Amino acid sequence: MIADVSISTAKRNVAILVLAQALLGAQMPIIFILGGLAGLSLASNPCFATLPISVIILGSVIAATPLSAFMQKYGRRAGFMLGTGFGALGASISAYGLYIQSFPVFIAGSLFTGVYMSGQGFYRFAAADTSTEDFRPKAISYVLAGGLAAAVIGPQLVKLTADAMVIPFLGSYLTVIVINLVGSLMFLFLNIPTPPAPVEGAPAGRSRMELLKTPMIAVAIICAMVSYALMNLVMTSTPLAVVGCGFERNTAADIVSSHVLAMYIPSFFTGHLIARYGPVKIISIGLAILASAGLVALTGVELDQFFIALVLLGVGWNFGYIGATSMLAASYEPEERGRIQGLNDMLVFGGVTLASLASGGLMNCSGGDAQAGWQAVNMAMIPFLTLAGAALIWLVLRPQQD
Repeated sequence: MIADVSISTAKRNVAILVLAQALLGAQMPIIFILGGLAGLSLASNPCFATLPISVIILGSVIAATPLSAFMQKYGRRAGFMLGTGFGALGASISAYGLYIQSFPVFIAGSLFTGVYMSGQGFYRFAAADTSTEDFRPKAISYVLAGGLAAAVIGPQLVKLTADAMVIPFLGSYLTVIVINLVGSLMFLFLNIPTPPAPVEGAPAGRSRMELLKTPMIAVAIICAMVSYALMNLVMTSTPLAVVGCGFERNTAADIVSSHVLAMYIPSFFTGHLIARYGPVKIISIGLAILASAGLVALTGVELDQFFIALVLLGVGWNFGYIGATSMLAASYEPEERGRIQGLNDMLVFGGVTLASLASGGLMNCSGGDAQAGWQAVNMAMIPFLTLAGAALIWLVLRPQQD
């Protein structure tokens, strides 16, 4: 813990962060559902329809390091409220882009929305700040479990607001503004002490390069990158593959919904498993489940194969990502927090950005039909899973002398 804080305060902080993940996090499904559709309605070339989504992730990558440094200096409360401010600003600009039918303005709004997305990524680290060593993995897991509620609330708000105004989708983006303004108020009740300002002669902590050379930190980042990027790679291609193989759009939506549920439902017990068995074993299981998802997908393109593969993909992401986050959270000192958390999220979401861009190319340009593209997407998982698995094996077998 970064300060002497009672366990009751730690649990209250986690409860607030779970609510934030559920309410404020609901804007991300809204934006990811509508971003491509809105982009298609505004872009002169349909090939750029999904560019708003990629720009959101790019904005998150750019914001990760400065936002983490800001929170290191001014505290989590200020950082999270800054993030929601950018979320409201991004939605406002995007709404204006829809109003004047300008794709460049809409894209600019997406970039600012990425700053909110970056801030949301730090909720899991904030949960660990005031937690005991035993409670830390559970706290991280509970906060990510709040994404389950967001995954339900967001799509329902889309149904209520997407066509509520004359201009399609404008009502949804106005709703996102309200979500940010109202949701930011809950951070007033957050009680996470700001790390003390460094005094002369106090430990400054390791540099970013020294942190990256720390075996446990390096392996945690690699495993988080692989888990998240591969999940995004396959999930992004799934609707194209399902529809391209002759199934209905609603069927594709049902498969993705099953995947999202599989991503978040395990969070209710993943933290307990990490506390009992350690992060290395849980990450290993997560990577094995991701590999099994790819194997199932490669066996064919029947409906049950899509469902099983995407459910396994969600569970594998959950184990791999939460396990890697828990490993990272136990590997640095308080004065290093701002440095390593920002660097971690920049690298992780940088990988996710590349995966989201590669997904469409693999799916659409790797063969003559949707089945060939789907196979290419899942074959692309192999080298990255091999990398993460080898990193874990190296960490376990290396001499314990640091």
